[in-house]
Amino acid sequence: MTRPDLLALTPDALAALANRGLVKRAAKELDAGVLPVLDTDPAGAVQGKFPDGTTTTLPPNTALDAASCSCGAAGVCRHRIAVVLAYQRTQDVAEPVELWSPGAVTDDDLTALMGERTLRRARRAFQAGYRAKLRRPTATDPTAQAELPTCTVTFLVPGDLAYVHTDAVHREEATALAVWAFRAADAAGADTVDVGGSPTTATDLTAVTDLLDQLLLDGATNASEVLDAAWQRLHRDLTAQRLHWPAAVITDLLAQLAAYRTRNADYEAEHFAALLTELHARTTATGPRAEVLGFDEPAETPLRRVRLTALGARLRTDTTADVYFASGDVVLVQRDTPLRTAQRLAASNVVSESATRNASRAVTLKTSRIAKTSLTPVGTSWDDLPHPLVVADYPATAAHLADLPPRQVRARVEAELVRAVRVTDVSDVSYDPAAQRLTATLHNPTGTCALEASHRAVAPHALDALATALRATPTTITGSVRRHRGTLVVDPLAVHTDAGVVVLDLATDTSPQPLPPGGAGADPLTAAIDSALTVLAEAAHRGLDHLPAGLLTRTREVAAHLHRLGLRTAATQVVAFADAPGTQAWLGAHLRLLVTADAR
Repeated sequence: MTRPDLLALTPDALAALANRGLVKRAAKELDAGVLPVLDTDPAGAVQGKFPDGTTTTLPPNTALDAASCSCGAAGVCRHRIAVVLAYQRTQDVAEPVELWSPGAVTDDDLTALMGERTLRRARRAFQAGYRAKLRRPTATDPTAQAELPTCTVTFLVPGDLAYVHTDAVHREEATALAVWAFRAADAAGADTVDVGGSPTTATDLTAVTDLLDQLLLDGATNASEVLDAAWQRLHRDLTAQRLHWPAAVITDLLAQLAAYRTRNADYEAEHFAALLTELHARTTATGPRAEVLGFDEPAETPLRRVRLTALGARLRTDTTADVYFASGDVVLVQRDTPLRTAQRLAASNVVSESATRNASRAVTLKTSRIAKTSLTPVGTSWDDLPHPLVVADYPATAAHLADLPPRQVRARVEAELVRAVRVTDVSDVSYDPAAQRLTATLHNPTGTCALEASHRAVAPHALDALATALRATPTTITGSVRRHRGTLVVDPLAVHTDAGVVVLDLATDTSPQPLPPGGAGADPLTAAIDSALTVLAEAAHRGLDHLPAGLLTRTREVAAHLHRLGLRTAATQVVAFADAPGTQAWLGAHLRLLVTADAR
């Protein structure tokens, strides 16, 4: 009796069930001749007897971690993996890949798997609504995957629910939500779908509009702390309705106001203005509720045993940093990590039994006496990152970024565009002393990519560490990617060279690196858009009820400049604001400029 489930388990699928180190070790031992003696009984159970006396039995319709092995190891051990690999090597004819869809799983199948009570809990989440991004099987990768708001579900074996892998604690509920997502996607013929719930933004957000108008009229310089209480009440109301994205914008707005009042350097007029416009865009846009207003999901979901690969870190203050991790096909970030902890995490593989993840892809690694977190060096793990997180084709990635919706109404997820960029060569490394920016050109067989890193006072050694790493023949650079005038640009976090991983912001043992002077040539379009954004940001900073005549004159000047460069619609909206400085005119002009700036 042939076991198609064992034949369908690829090395990547086995690594998901255990870890890549165990898979490599098992394969190495088989290559060295340490082979188990296999036997298959009439019921289909595959038994392997190893030379050291260990016996492993893999019954049908049973997950690997539930199979028996006399070695006594908890979970999936190297013996179980070795039996799977050895069994696959005994099959002379490769089975064709089955391009199936988990949407074919029926509710009766789900009830048999988890019981009616668990399925009812899953249906409550379905009724609230959620967004799912799906990856279908291909000839080279037979697995199907659903990225849900707070976890990822992977179907490793076609049609067999015993081989479903997820990092969520409530595995069965996540499986049901993933099946329903594939079912909805199959009906719609799409790979990103809103499942259940309300498909549009039907929520009454009048209170948001009223407070937003008042704050824009007052500006950051005149905003009353009494108004903060109204914002905080609104934040609680939105959170209770599970409208996470507007609530998150309000959190950032209040932080900006607090920073301005305490004269903290975290306050930026441009960022304050962008938050005002984002809140306006989210409360007026029509479209998928999950995308515009946030997932109708619990604010935080516990994860079971989760494996993370660190992609670097970025200092926020002298004592805290954001640490970025690859988890399956997505990037998670742990915010405000204490510096000492960040130094341990930022270049490590992490296995944790006590982690939580929220809808914004922020992760929290907790420690306790029972559930532990273990760390190992990142080593060559970047070589095995999943395809969606790797930038190997520069033009294709730039085209993908150009097709994204405006970020003002996209899902407000953390580290949305952090990627691992493959590099074969580096040229044109230079430093612009005026902008305090290091630039370089990255090469690979698909073309070129620009690298830009600006000096930040909180990380004084980062640029020297970057210059040294770029001279050491880097192979992969992690960082946030964006598109500028059709070219891919990366803002680096960490660099992998033959000597290992260099986390730029955490580098300390560096020496000044002499670099040729450089500087990008003047870009009239970028300069005009940036000037207009600066003027409108100053208007929001001062408050529309407190604008001096000179600022309105400058507004008309930047509008004329935009018109001369061909941005006539933007120019018209900026002039309309200068002629009648109202909240709707400002919001319309500023939103137009932000979207134009992102589309450069």
